[in-house]
Amino acid sequence: MRYAIISDIHANYDALEAVLASLDDIGYDLLVCLGDVVGYGAEPNECAEALRDRNARVLAGNHDHAAIGLLNLEFFNEFARIAALWTRDALTPENAEWLKNAPFVEHYSSFVVTHSTLHSPEHFDYILALMDAKMSFDLLDKPVCFVGHSHMAMTFFSTDPVTYSMDDVFEVSDDCRMIVNVGSVGQPRDEDPRASFALYDEEEGTVKLHRVEYDVMQAAQKILRAGLPEILAFRLFQGR
Repeated sequence: MRYAIISDIHANYDALEAVLASLDDIGYDLLVCLGDVVGYGAEPNECAEALRDRNARVLAGNHDHAAIGLLNLEFFNEFARIAALWTRDALTPENAEWLKNAPFVEHYSSFVVTHSTLHSPEHFDYILALMDAKMSFDLLDKPVCFVGHSHMAMTFFSTDPVTYSMDDVFEVSDDCRMIVNVGSVGQPRDEDPRASFALYDEEEGTVKLHRVEYDVMQAAQKILRAGLPEILAFRLFQGR
């Protein structure tokens, strides 16, 4: 099986289209989205429907839950709150219900997926430091765990002590477990504005992180036309 793993689309349909076109060229068997289909961007329904059309497996993200009233907006910054409330009004009832049914964690034969962490997926904590990774490694019983949430593509290894890498190709091994952050489709924050995604080839035993260019200007203009905060458009150009 070849698994396409994407995350943090954030209603950026232009970026999602580019990623899906790239995946069609590469070839895959199952599309898995690690959450945050919506939030920040101007096309939440288009993104949701594109994933539904491809029978993607979708996990719950914090912005998804915020947009459908399942998460308190108190801890969101001002711009995220505005976008969440705008998205709440924009989503169709069908797409809102679809997001509501997404699980926090899903297990496959050789890997696990979640939006944030394995140790507290419902709290949407981040894996940014080595200790964060260790807490999830303590619960990981498969060779690989795929996560998103931070919008930063990077991989942690269950060595002693835990280590990490910013490389983009890895071999999967039973000797060393990995937590792979696949980065963000719609709002990267590692100073690379290109959309990020991963391909896991279960038969070859490889994980490859990919970047693809998309029409950032078009996505930014849609945000501005929707009346969303300007910063949400401008940050797309910076990848941060």
